[in-house]
Amino acid sequence: MLRTLACLLYEIKATIHGMLTSSFIFLPGVGPVTERRWWQEGLLDWRSFLDRPSVAGLSEQRKTWYDKELREAQSLTEKGQIHMFGSRLPRREHWRLYKACRPRISFLDIETTGASPESGEVTVVGLHHGGNTTSLVRGETLTTERLQTELDHCDLLVTFFGSVFDVPYLRAKFPDLRFPTLHFDLCFAARRLALRGGLKHIEKELGIARNMTISGLDGLDAVRLWFLWRGGDMIARDTLLTYNRADTENLVLLADRFYEDMMSRFGPSSLLSTTLQPAYSQ
Repeated sequence: MLRTLACLLYEIKATIHGMLTSSFIFLPGVGPVTERRWWQEGLLDWRSFLDRPSVAGLSEQRKTWYDKELREAQSLTEKGQIHMFGSRLPRREHWRLYKACRPRISFLDIETTGASPESGEVTVVGLHHGGNTTSLVRGETLTTERLQTELDHCDLLVTFFGSVFDVPYLRAKFPDLRFPTLHFDLCFAARRLALRGGLKHIEKELGIARNMTISGLDGLDAVRLWFLWRGGDMIARDTLLTYNRADTENLVLLADRFYEDMMSRFGPSSLLSTTLQPAYSQ
């Protein structure tokens, strides 16, 4: 019963603080197993850890050390300087920062000419932050300076497979570009949530619809539209930009959904469903 009440209390706090203040794996020597054991013992967030005089398995010196680290993290969070310690989290756990970073998140998606960075080019970069979407186009607005200006507003980058494709491609074509250290790659979050396939397939699976004018289009179509546009087809231009805008803006819907699902499956609230299971349930 006490564990159930503790988890319910966490659910209430999580609506304000999110997963960040329940994370302990950035502490030296603390991994997922220890973190989960602490959750099970009622240490569901930084405040509950700091309020407890001692923790089973920790020496007095280590408890004091961890208290100092958590107070520093608490201070940085309150000042909005999450990036100052967020990079200490394993990359696959950057999703935990999503809610805390929300005012300074950029959602990014790129289109290319279809070839490798060595012989290809970036054609369109879509960036969404603060409720607005910007489309940077090769030969017009797509420059290192403009890209940097957009990225400088960002503490956490959100992409789909961007850590493997979008960011390395941009680094190759714009070598002076500085990216935020924090990156929530929705492709790998999807795998952890047992969702398979690419962006469009997952959108359909989750009931996210696209405008009829671009429904069914994929990356190869984006390449084709670029070359049609370069040949003078202005309808192709509009279609390509609409397609990229959908790719970029739908990342917001996916990220919101994935964050909540990851919280439920991998955060302290996952203990609640375990607690409420009948004893005979497997």
